[in-house]
Amino acid sequence: MTKPRIPLPGREELDAAQREVWDKVVSGPRGQVIGPLRAAIHNAELAGRWSALGESLRFSTSLPKRLSELAICVTGRRWSAQVEWFVHARTAEQNGISPAILDAMREGRPPVFDKADEKLVYEFARALQQEGRVPDAIYAAGVEAFGVRGVVELTALVGYYTMVSMTLNAHGIPLPDGEVPPLTAPERGLFTLPEAAA
Repeated sequence: MTKPRIPLPGREELDAAQREVWDKVVSGPRGQVIGPLRAAIHNAELAGRWSALGESLRFSTSLPKRLSELAICVTGRRWSAQVEWFVHARTAEQNGISPAILDAMREGRPPVFDKADEKLVYEFARALQQEGRVPDAIYAAGVEAFGVRGVVELTALVGYYTMVSMTLNAHGIPLPDGEVPPLTAPERGLFTLPEAAA
């Protein structure tokens, strides 16, 4: 297990402001304080705002859960964020993303998509992560498929989960006890679609 670089306090070690945030997170849709919130809790105001933004993006966008979880997985894989992948690959599969797609992404291979909306989300998120922008054709396809609101939300998802990935990686937030890191090829960087499928 990776040793965290910072203290990861439990509820009993927090001050009143931190406990208020902790309790709000636990009573919300997350149900527990995990991942980057374990770092953010060191600043109660940051943790509260972080949690509110994350809940909005994870649970309240116009995108189907299947697609938002795919975008999160692309982002987590881009940064080889073990905890992010561990949490969201399971959720993505539960919401309809094929295990073959997730296996390919995890292993750094180009995934093959049967569904056009999944390929579009993958390419949108991949381009944004790799180039810092989205090509006109992919962006236009995103607006056509998801509307302006949808592409705004998709972009925000990628940005938010980039911050999550960097927080997890920078502070060495560990996987749950006994879990093996799921990503074994971080040196490969971000995967691309094969030319024939692009």
